[in-house]
Amino acid sequence: MGINIFINSKYIISCGDHIKYDELYSRIAEKINLQPEEYYLVSNGKRLEGELSSGDVHCVLRQLGGKGGFGSMLRAIGAQIEKTTNREACRDLSGRRLRDINEEKRVRAWLEKQGEREREAEERKKRKIEKLLAVPKHDFKDDKYDEARANLTEKVNDAFEEGLKQAEENKEKGVEEATSSGTKRKSPAVDKTKAKKKKKGTLWIGDDISGSDSDSDGSEEEEPRTQKKAIQN
Repeated sequence: MGINIFINSKYIISCGDHIKYDELYSRIAEKINLQPEEYYLVSNGKRLEGELSSGDVHCVLRQLGGKGGFGSMLRAIGAQIEKTTNREACRDLSGRRLRDINEEKRVRAWLEKQGEREREAEERKKRKIEKLLAVPKHDFKDDKYDEARANLTEKVNDAFEEGLKQAEENKEKGVEEATSSGTKRKSPAVDKTKAKKKKKGTLWIGDDISGSDSDSDGSEEEEPRTQKKAIQN
């Protein structure tokens, strides 16, 4: 059947079944100028080392490695990342998020306990009403205070009745005095108008008197002046 050599899925050469391992390397070097350090052979997904099998053999080129450091960089980043146990963003086998499944469970549990919550609320309301309607525990007892409070209303009523009696008596006395004297009181408005009229008359008389006095005084003063003038002449 023979051995077919491929590189990068391209056919290169074919050899017989009885070829040795070193001879195969020399045949590949003659054909494509590749040294054994630059590649390795793979057949049926297995790396060949000294033994050859009939069939297809692939030459896989070696990748030259650099300085590295990628692993240390990943370790440094991993140290900075905080570890968590939250898996709600993961999916189950059906493709649903775990947080959605957990939310459904919480809603179902809440609905199942809704009746209990309503009963508890009613019980709390009843207890509150009973507490408000209950008689207070502390009692205020003072005999003097109770006696003074009871007498206070009686005193107020007695004082009110006495005040009404005195008011009625004063009214009756005023009526009796008015009937006995037989005179009527004049209204204050009439008295004010009469007083104003009297004041006006006195002022008018006073003005005339003062005017006549001033005229007589002036005539008396002029007479001695005329007499002095005549004597001088």
